[in-house]
Amino acid sequence: MIPYESLADDFYINMNLSTEMQLPAGRETILGFFERVQKTYPEMRNFYTRENGDFVLEEDKDLGHQRWISLEPRRICSGHINPDHTERAFEQHALVLDLVPYMLSVSPLDCEALDYMVGFDFSYRGNHDALVAEALGLGSAMESLLEIPGAKPLNFEPSLTISLDEGCRRQARLMIETRTNAYQVRRNDFPEESISVYFTVRQYGSLAHDSSFATTLDELRRTSEELLAEHVVEQVLRP
Repeated sequence: MIPYESLADDFYINMNLSTEMQLPAGRETILGFFERVQKTYPEMRNFYTRENGDFVLEEDKDLGHQRWISLEPRRICSGHINPDHTERAFEQHALVLDLVPYMLSVSPLDCEALDYMVGFDFSYRGNHDALVAEALGLGSAMESLLEIPGAKPLNFEPSLTISLDEGCRRQARLMIETRTNAYQVRRNDFPEESISVYFTVRQYGSLAHDSSFATTLDELRRTSEELLAEHVVEQVLRP
Protein backbone atom coordinates (compact mmCIF):
# COMPACT_ATOMS: atom_id res chain seq x y z
CA MET A 1 0.00 0.00 0.00
CA ILE A 2 1.45 3.35 -1.09
CA PRO A 3 1.58 5.92 1.77
CA TYR A 4 -0.55 8.68 0.29
CA GLU A 5 0.77 11.23 2.78
CA SER A 6 4.16 11.05 1.05
CA LEU A 7 2.70 12.05 -2.31
CA ALA A 8 1.19 15.48 -1.57
CA ASP A 9 0.88 18.26 1.00
CA ASP A 10 -2.60 17.02 1.92
CA PHE A 11 -4.74 14.08 0.88
CA TYR A 12 -8.29 13.05 1.63
CA ILE A 13 -10.60 10.11 1.10
CA ASN A 14 -14.28 10.83 0.53
CA MET A 15 -17.45 8.83 0.03
CA ASN A 16 -20.52 10.25 -1.73
CA LEU A 17 -23.85 8.45 -1.95
CA SER A 18 -26.34 10.13 -4.29
CA THR A 19 -29.97 9.02 -4.00
CA GLU A 20 -32.91 9.08 -6.40
CA MET A 21 -35.35 10.21 -3.72
CA GLN A 22 -35.16 13.08 -1.25
CA LEU A 23 -33.58 12.27 2.10
CA PRO A 24 -35.58 12.77 5.33
CA ALA A 25 -35.18 16.29 6.72
CA GLY A 26 -36.98 15.99 10.06
CA ARG A 27 -35.19 17.41 13.08
CA GLU A 28 -35.38 14.18 15.08
CA THR A 29 -34.14 12.05 12.18
CA ILE A 30 -31.18 14.29 11.35
CA LEU A 31 -30.05 14.72 14.94
CA GLY A 32 -30.50 11.03 15.68
CA PHE A 33 -28.27 10.10 12.75
CA PHE A 34 -25.48 12.51 13.69
CA GLU A 35 -25.68 11.54 17.38
CA ARG A 36 -25.15 7.91 16.39
CA VAL A 37 -22.09 8.88 14.32
CA GLN A 38 -20.77 10.99 17.20
CA LYS A 39 -21.06 8.02 19.52
CA THR A 40 -18.33 6.31 17.47
CA TYR A 41 -16.34 9.50 16.79
CA PRO A 42 -16.85 11.76 19.85
CA GLU A 43 -14.45 14.43 18.54
CA MET A 44 -16.95 15.21 15.79
CA ARG A 45 -18.77 17.81 17.84
CA ASN A 46 -19.16 20.75 15.45
CA PHE A 47 -22.69 20.62 14.05
CA TYR A 48 -24.17 23.34 11.86
CA THR A 49 -26.47 24.08 8.94
CA ARG A 50 -25.09 25.72 5.80
CA GLU A 51 -26.88 28.61 4.14
CA ASN A 52 -28.19 26.24 1.46
CA GLY A 53 -29.75 23.98 4.11
CA ASP A 54 -27.14 21.19 4.17
CA PHE A 55 -26.37 19.67 7.57
CA VAL A 56 -22.74 19.14 8.63
CA LEU A 57 -20.98 17.38 11.50
CA GLU A 58 -17.21 17.72 11.68
CA GLU A 59 -14.09 17.72 13.83
CA ASP A 60 -12.10 20.86 14.55
CA LYS A 61 -10.30 22.15 11.45
CA ASP A 62 -6.98 22.97 13.16
CA LEU A 63 -5.96 19.40 14.00
CA GLY A 64 -4.09 18.69 10.76
CA HIS A 65 -6.58 15.89 10.12
CA GLN A 66 -10.36 16.08 10.09
CA ARG A 67 -13.41 13.89 9.82
CA TRP A 68 -16.60 15.38 8.40
CA ILE A 69 -20.05 14.24 7.26
CA SER A 70 -22.74 16.21 5.44
CA LEU A 71 -26.35 15.56 4.50
CA GLU A 72 -27.77 17.24 1.41
CA PRO A 73 -31.30 16.86 0.01
CA ARG A 74 -30.26 13.92 -2.17
CA ARG A 75 -26.67 13.19 -1.20
CA ILE A 76 -24.78 11.81 1.81
CA CYS A 77 -21.09 12.74 1.98
CA SER A 78 -18.37 11.48 4.30
CA GLY A 79 -14.75 12.65 4.27
CA HIS A 80 -11.50 12.22 6.14
CA ILE A 81 -8.63 14.65 5.58
CA ASN A 82 -5.10 13.30 6.18
CA PRO A 83 -6.08 10.07 7.97
CA ASP A 84 -3.20 8.23 9.60
CA HIS A 85 -4.22 5.17 7.56
CA THR A 86 -6.63 4.71 4.66
CA GLU A 87 -8.44 2.05 6.68
CA ARG A 88 -9.54 4.72 9.19
CA ALA A 89 -11.29 6.63 6.44
CA PHE A 90 -12.96 3.50 5.08
CA GLU A 91 -14.22 2.53 8.54
CA GLN A 92 -15.90 5.93 8.85
CA HIS A 93 -17.52 5.68 5.42
CA ALA A 94 -18.64 2.10 6.07
CA LEU A 95 -20.26 3.17 9.35
CA VAL A 96 -22.24 5.88 7.55
CA LEU A 97 -23.35 3.42 4.86
CA ASP A 98 -24.37 0.85 7.47
CA LEU A 99 -26.52 3.47 9.25
CA VAL A 100 -28.33 5.11 6.34
CA PRO A 101 -30.72 2.23 5.51
CA TYR A 102 -32.08 2.20 9.07
CA MET A 103 -31.78 5.82 10.16
CA LEU A 104 -32.38 7.66 6.87
CA SER A 105 -34.53 5.05 5.07
CA VAL A 106 -32.12 4.77 2.13
CA SER A 107 -32.46 1.51 0.23
CA PRO A 108 -29.87 0.04 -2.16
CA LEU A 109 -32.67 0.39 -4.71
CA ASP A 110 -32.52 4.16 -4.13
CA CYS A 111 -28.87 4.47 -5.18
CA GLU A 112 -28.20 6.85 -8.05
CA ALA A 113 -24.42 6.70 -7.64
CA LEU A 114 -21.84 5.66 -5.04
CA ASP A 115 -18.38 7.28 -5.15
CA TYR A 116 -15.03 6.48 -3.57
CA MET A 117 -12.76 9.46 -4.15
CA VAL A 118 -9.13 10.04 -3.23
CA GLY A 119 -7.88 13.62 -3.55
CA PHE A 120 -4.39 15.12 -3.39
CA ASP A 121 -3.49 18.81 -2.86
CA PHE A 122 -0.15 20.30 -3.92
CA SER A 123 0.63 23.82 -2.67
CA TYR A 124 2.30 25.94 -5.35
CA ARG A 125 3.01 29.63 -5.84
CA GLY A 126 3.04 30.19 -9.58
CA ASN A 127 1.07 29.50 -12.75
CA HIS A 128 -0.74 26.24 -11.96
CA ASP A 129 -1.74 25.60 -15.57
CA ALA A 130 1.80 26.08 -16.85
CA LEU A 131 3.13 23.67 -14.22
CA VAL A 132 0.56 20.99 -15.09
CA ALA A 133 1.29 21.39 -18.80
CA GLU A 134 5.03 21.07 -18.15
CA ALA A 135 4.72 18.10 -15.81
CA LEU A 136 2.18 16.08 -17.78
CA GLY A 137 2.61 17.41 -21.31
CA LEU A 138 -0.05 18.62 -23.73
CA GLY A 139 0.14 15.85 -26.28
CA SER A 140 1.55 16.25 -29.79
CA ALA A 141 -1.72 17.70 -31.15
CA MET A 142 -1.57 20.77 -28.89
CA GLU A 143 2.12 21.32 -28.12
CA SER A 144 2.57 23.79 -30.97
CA LEU A 145 0.07 26.18 -29.36
CA LEU A 146 2.54 26.96 -26.58
CA GLU A 147 5.18 27.72 -29.22
CA ILE A 148 3.22 30.83 -30.26
CA PRO A 149 5.26 33.88 -29.15
CA GLY A 150 3.99 35.17 -25.80
CA ALA A 151 1.59 32.27 -25.26
CA LYS A 152 1.00 31.28 -21.65
CA PRO A 153 -1.36 28.57 -20.35
CA LEU A 154 -4.47 30.06 -18.71
CA ASN A 155 -6.63 26.98 -18.29
CA PHE A 156 -5.31 23.45 -18.46
CA GLU A 157 -7.24 20.98 -16.30
CA PRO A 158 -6.94 17.49 -17.80
CA SER A 159 -9.87 15.17 -17.09
CA LEU A 160 -10.57 11.62 -18.23
CA THR A 161 -13.39 9.21 -17.40
CA ILE A 162 -13.15 5.52 -18.34
CA SER A 163 -15.59 2.64 -18.09
CA LEU A 164 -14.59 -0.35 -15.97
CA ASP A 165 -17.27 -2.74 -17.20
CA GLU A 166 -19.16 -3.34 -20.43
CA GLY A 167 -22.36 -1.75 -19.12
CA CYS A 168 -20.50 1.45 -18.10
CA ARG A 169 -22.12 1.29 -14.66
CA ARG A 170 -18.73 1.31 -12.96
CA GLN A 171 -16.40 4.10 -14.01
CA ALA A 172 -13.17 5.78 -12.97
CA ARG A 173 -12.39 9.47 -13.38
CA LEU A 174 -9.12 11.38 -13.09
CA MET A 175 -9.44 15.16 -12.84
CA ILE A 176 -6.94 17.92 -12.16
CA GLU A 177 -8.12 21.28 -10.80
CA THR A 178 -5.97 24.40 -11.00
CA ARG A 179 -6.63 27.76 -9.33
CA THR A 180 -4.70 30.28 -11.41
CA ASN A 181 -6.62 33.05 -13.18
CA ALA A 182 -5.82 35.49 -16.00
CA TYR A 183 -5.42 38.42 -13.60
CA GLN A 184 -2.63 36.63 -11.73
CA VAL A 185 -0.88 35.67 -14.97
CA ARG A 186 -1.12 39.23 -16.32
CA ARG A 187 0.44 40.68 -13.15
CA ASN A 188 2.84 37.75 -12.68
CA ASP A 189 1.74 37.72 -9.04
CA PHE A 190 0.61 34.37 -7.68
CA PRO A 191 -0.61 33.48 -4.18
CA GLU A 192 0.25 30.09 -2.77
CA GLU A 193 -2.74 27.88 -3.58
CA SER A 194 -3.39 24.20 -4.14
CA ILE A 195 -3.38 22.20 -7.35
CA SER A 196 -5.81 19.34 -6.73
CA VAL A 197 -5.85 15.87 -8.27
CA TYR A 198 -9.05 13.86 -7.81
CA PHE A 199 -9.38 10.16 -8.58
CA THR A 200 -12.90 8.77 -8.29
CA VAL A 201 -14.28 5.29 -8.80
CA ARG A 202 -18.07 5.38 -9.17
CA GLN A 203 -20.86 2.83 -9.25
CA TYR A 204 -24.01 3.99 -11.04
CA GLY A 205 -27.54 2.75 -10.43
CA SER A 206 -29.37 0.57 -7.95
CA LEU A 207 -27.31 -2.10 -6.23
CA ALA A 208 -27.93 -5.82 -6.57
CA HIS A 209 -30.50 -7.24 -4.16
CA ASP A 210 -27.84 -9.37 -2.41
CA SER A 211 -25.32 -6.51 -2.07
CA SER A 212 -24.93 -3.61 0.35
CA PHE A 213 -23.57 -0.08 0.28
CA ALA A 214 -20.53 -0.94 2.41
CA THR A 215 -19.68 -4.05 0.37
CA THR A 216 -19.89 -2.10 -2.87
CA LEU A 217 -17.74 0.70 -1.44
CA ASP A 218 -15.10 -1.86 -0.46
CA GLU A 219 -15.04 -3.06 -4.08
CA LEU A 220 -14.64 0.54 -5.27
CA ARG A 221 -11.84 1.10 -2.77
CA ARG A 222 -9.90 -1.95 -3.91
CA THR A 223 -10.27 -0.92 -7.54
CA SER A 224 -9.18 2.62 -6.69
CA GLU A 225 -6.06 1.47 -4.85
CA GLU A 226 -5.09 -0.82 -7.72
CA LEU A 227 -5.59 1.81 -10.43
CA LEU A 228 -3.84 4.53 -8.43
CA ALA A 229 -0.80 2.32 -7.91
CA GLU A 230 -0.60 1.18 -11.53
CA HIS A 231 -1.69 4.24 -13.51
CA VAL A 232 -1.74 7.45 -11.44
CA VAL A 233 0.97 7.70 -8.79
CA GLU A 234 4.05 7.53 -11.05
CA GLN A 235 2.36 8.94 -14.13
CA VAL A 236 0.53 11.92 -12.57
CA LEU A 237 1.24 12.52 -8.89
CA ARG A 238 5.03 12.19 -8.75
CA PRO A 239 5.67 14.35 -11.87
